[in-house]
Amino acid sequence: MELTKEQAVKFKKLGIATVGELALMTPHTYEDYRLHDRLNPHTFQLIDATVESVYRAPNSIQITFFVHNFGHQVTGVLFRPKPYMMHQFKVGDRDYYYGMIECKGGSCSMSMPKKVSKIGAITPKYKTALRSDVMFRLTRELLTLENLKEEGIAVDVIEKVLSLHFPTSEILNSKELDAQCIDALKYLELYIYMKQLSMKRRYFKTLVTKESSYDAFLKQLPFDLTEQQRNAINDIQKDFAQNVAAKRMVVGDVGSGKTMVILASAFMMMPHKSILMAPTTILANQLYEEALKFLPSLKIVLVTNKTKKIALDNYDFIIGTHALLYRDLPQAALVMVDEQHRFGTQQRNMLEKIISYDNKRPHYIQFSATPIPRTLAMIESSHIDVSLITKTPYKKDIDSKLISKKDFKQLLEHIRLEIAKGNQVLLVYPLVQESEVIDYQSIDEARSYWESNFENVYVTHGKDKEKEQVLLDFREKGDILIATTVVEVGISLPRLTTVVIVGAERLGLSTLHQLRGRVSRTGLKGYCFLYTKQENSKRLDEFVKTTNGFDIANLDLKYRKSGDLLRGISQSGSQFQWVDFAEDSAIVARVKEDLSLT
Repeated sequence: MELTKEQAVKFKKLGIATVGELALMTPHTYEDYRLHDRLNPHTFQLIDATVESVYRAPNSIQITFFVHNFGHQVTGVLFRPKPYMMHQFKVGDRDYYYGMIECKGGSCSMSMPKKVSKIGAITPKYKTALRSDVMFRLTRELLTLENLKEEGIAVDVIEKVLSLHFPTSEILNSKELDAQCIDALKYLELYIYMKQLSMKRRYFKTLVTKESSYDAFLKQLPFDLTEQQRNAINDIQKDFAQNVAAKRMVVGDVGSGKTMVILASAFMMMPHKSILMAPTTILANQLYEEALKFLPSLKIVLVTNKTKKIALDNYDFIIGTHALLYRDLPQAALVMVDEQHRFGTQQRNMLEKIISYDNKRPHYIQFSATPIPRTLAMIESSHIDVSLITKTPYKKDIDSKLISKKDFKQLLEHIRLEIAKGNQVLLVYPLVQESEVIDYQSIDEARSYWESNFENVYVTHGKDKEKEQVLLDFREKGDILIATTVVEVGISLPRLTTVVIVGAERLGLSTLHQLRGRVSRTGLKGYCFLYTKQENSKRLDEFVKTTNGFDIANLDLKYRKSGDLLRGISQSGSQFQWVDFAEDSAIVARVKEDLSLT
């Protein structure tokens, strides 16, 4: 439907673009402008009254009304009256007035009575960027079944939402919205958001459409892939067969084996070139080593800021850090980005430019090891295809335990035992330097204790320019690594069996899960100790019992520590007033189906 110029101006002021969004702006209260013949104390009521007398005090006006619909007197009181109010009450005038009625000791009063011209209906009141009466008129003009049906919204949802804007007595009598109304608002909120997301997705012709197989790749692997790894690879195989460039996000749990999905994708794209960008040199190096091992038939090169400038045209698979953005890259049919959320917007935009060739694009796949709640994955899938890898190739044997100061002696014994077995220990501190605000030791305060009681202690943190070298040295020669959450994602430490997280209650559950995922990467028995000064924490108790990253992500939502959870996707949590990601997956599924996004 076409908006008039005046309506368009009002929409702009409200910050909306559709009638559906207008329908989401529900009234914050209702005023009942119907006449009743019974007086209800402590409620707002309409009276049909004649002014019998007016008394002006310094800071107030007192009016005696004879109320015809009740058959007795009520005193009206105006506090700090504005000048225009002085002339609204003339002795002998009969009008309709609305206000809160209170009764004490047999006499009743109405505070701040206001004159009403239109009576007989329940009137919604709005709190928006428009004046309430202007908003009221706009909703009357535009909120119709037909207009909302035009936007594709389900009829049962429209009827429920309209009942909030065009209220009946039921709304006034109920203290809160009924469950069906709330579900309708959730549906509408999701419908608008997911429809906007799906419209943002642009489809580009692909540089290469190919039927591909990965059987030969599977045959030469010394192990079997999990069903979910194969499902993700099958999704990508289907993408490559389309004449539209793929845009897919593969989300795996910590240690779910997404590297094999990356390598299978490059294998299937042969004889065309593939590019893979990783956030750190260590990660790029690890992926390069895995590629050399499992893709012996491909010519592979590693590009970091230390690599000499060489011609890249002769290689099938180019792996590198953001240094790739500053090289002359050959035309590639597949571009993959690992841990995309760790690249800045500027770097992502540069990559976007590099991979664009006129109006054609390579297939684009991003990988993440930060599990997101399934509900969120469904929402994201309205503008990008999503594959989830929720199971790990082998079951990790990690004991998680909450500890406090009294357990420190036992912790030291455990650390000595693990080091004696040739294993490594990671200590994660919340701070680098001392803080007056946070009641935990920092790395600077704690390191001297560990360095004087243990050998081969390495220290690093986010601002440490040498952190990658420190991690490599620790992997080869270290016993204990003291760090901040810098080690959350990245280097593979095969001998690491124990992580101790100091001030665990300060971190989001997904970050804790990432840190726990650093240990027991090669099937060794692992230990995760959460050191806290809190007496009890239900959140951490549940974390200790939960091992699956996607379940952890749901817990994170439940406890609303979802900041680190929503990183790198569309920060969806912020704009929802009604939707609860932890509870509303059925509504998301229905919206997805109604938008034909399944």
